[in-house]
Amino acid sequence: MSDVSLVVNGKAVRGTVEDRTLLVQFLRENLGLTGTHVGCDTSQCGACVVHVDGKAVKSCTMLAAQASGSTVVTIEGLAEGSELHPVQAAFRDNHGLQCGFCTPGMIMAAVDMIGRHPAGLDEPTVRAELEGNICRCTGYHNIVKAILAASQTMAAGGGAASRAA
Repeated sequence: MSDVSLVVNGKAVRGTVEDRTLLVQFLRENLGLTGTHVGCDTSQCGACVVHVDGKAVKSCTMLAAQASGSTVVTIEGLAEGSELHPVQAAFRDNHGLQCGFCTPGMIMAAVDMIGRHPAGLDEPTVRAELEGNICRCTGYHNIVKAILAASQTMAAGGGAASRAA
């Protein structure tokens, strides 16, 4: 058993878990943060993407004990109250989701992507960087459109648009 202590969505959390407990399991089962999804169990789909110490990580590839001492942001931690994060708003405004299963991981990957390209993104870059996230419902057109729109909004700065995860 391992003692785990981390900050999740701005709140200090602790728990004791089996050594083999994955971060995604800890988030979902111990903390009740079910927005982080398990899609493939093989780290290929990206539905489980969260931010660990400011970097996008597939939480099905990291043990909870490995994350101990880290700061984790999940999809539940992006919005500020009722104000959506600019990427969440862009997904809504550009119809960047269908069934919604992949959406949390796509959004978390997009926030990281935009953070690494603060001057803005182009379509080929977005498409290349989304290769680790699978959507089984759509042809990605509106997802790419949403990420490009959010990138423009965030590059322009000002207010909530300049927030990072």
